[in-house]
Amino acid sequence: MMVKVKTKTHFLCSDCGDSFPKWNGQCPSCKEWGTIAEFKVTGKTNASKRISPLKESRSLSDVLSENPGKRYATGLHEVDRVLGGGILSGSLILLGGNPGVGKSTLALQMCQENIKTLYITAEESEDQVAMRAKRLGIKAEDLHLSGENEIHSIESHVSAVKPQLLIVDSIQTIYNEEIDSIAGSVSQIRECGQEFLSLSKQNNVAIMMIGHVTKEGTIAGPKMLEHMVDTVLYLEGDDRHDHRILRSVKNRFGTTHEVGIFKMESDGLSEVTNPSELFLAERSENVPGTAIFPSLEGTRPILVEVQALVTNANYGTPQRNVNGFDAKRLGMLIAVLDKRMGFAMGAKDIFVNLVGGLRVDDPAADLSILCSIASSARDQAIPSNMILIGEVGLAGEIRSVGQIEKRLQEASALGFTDALIPQRNLNAKTKKMKMKLHPVRYVKDSFRIIF
Repeated sequence: MMVKVKTKTHFLCSDCGDSFPKWNGQCPSCKEWGTIAEFKVTGKTNASKRISPLKESRSLSDVLSENPGKRYATGLHEVDRVLGGGILSGSLILLGGNPGVGKSTLALQMCQENIKTLYITAEESEDQVAMRAKRLGIKAEDLHLSGENEIHSIESHVSAVKPQLLIVDSIQTIYNEEIDSIAGSVSQIRECGQEFLSLSKQNNVAIMMIGHVTKEGTIAGPKMLEHMVDTVLYLEGDDRHDHRILRSVKNRFGTTHEVGIFKMESDGLSEVTNPSELFLAERSENVPGTAIFPSLEGTRPILVEVQALVTNANYGTPQRNVNGFDAKRLGMLIAVLDKRMGFAMGAKDIFVNLVGGLRVDDPAADLSILCSIASSARDQAIPSNMILIGEVGLAGEIRSVGQIEKRLQEASALGFTDALIPQRNLNAKTKKMKMKLHPVRYVKDSFRIIF
């Protein structure tokens, strides 16, 4: 006797993950166009449906008595700091990055002897992962490999191995046989992500899912995948630089926007304990158009060299090119320089670069970028022993910035003697710094000191 299988049709938005009973050109939830696609879910009979066991409620005192919040050290201090002190048991982590940036290498280096790990290698064979582990010098006896890529079979492996950490490489290759679509589709990623979430919470196992990224630089799949996980990490870098930046964009159990710096070598990723020296290793001194800015990435101060070049526009529309900074904010700074300071920028090509490939969204970088542009336009160098900190307003005022003490301490440790800071950041703590401070209130005050 044939069993009739019911098939339901849903329409799912690839951006926000919401489902709808009918197709729309524009998603009613996130208002994006062309993101809704059709997928089918095959219904199972009642006998085949899995019934989840009922979880009993517990009092807060009982939960606290079991010492919750246990963390596992990965052996990589940079990773532990980005995660907030190590991998938290029962947490769900999503790691994304461009192809070849080193996601699998970093995940494998996190498998230490003190963490029982199950590595799901759904993209590569077990032999390929073993060869990489040999090259990286991984000798973890508690590391188990599996090439399984069906979600229910993976759950069976977890029940048998009982790992403390589960690594899934990658979420786009995992599928649920109950869903009538191919692996990597929106519906598969959505359902498998939900299964891993339940698995991590019910078994108190930490799960790290590795995800592919789109051409826009975001993790492929529905946006709800980032909403359901506890931590979202991005491993950034390109072939032009040998350093890699592990950035936390979401962390329920630690500091958001924390970064860890690594250097890609033949035997894997090595930690960079002093990133400021890395980014300033080839700095240009006494050259017009360069300035030093102490950026704050999470809780870590990193000194970055800002370079600007101003030339006459000979080909019609002036160019405004920038690397590592928001182009719209650069346009605002150029307008302040033109209107408030009298610099004629309408017929100038302006190029700004943050050396080393680091991307900064800190508004405290405004003053260093504005002054480096003025330095190039005037052909006068900024003193090489000076750092510049401050947010620039449309009226030409310099506004205060946060955690000024950490920035000054990092600069002082690297031998800088002068600092141009906002007037309101001058307080009892900053006065104790072993640096000569120049508090300024307006951009014109900065120019008097620098030039």
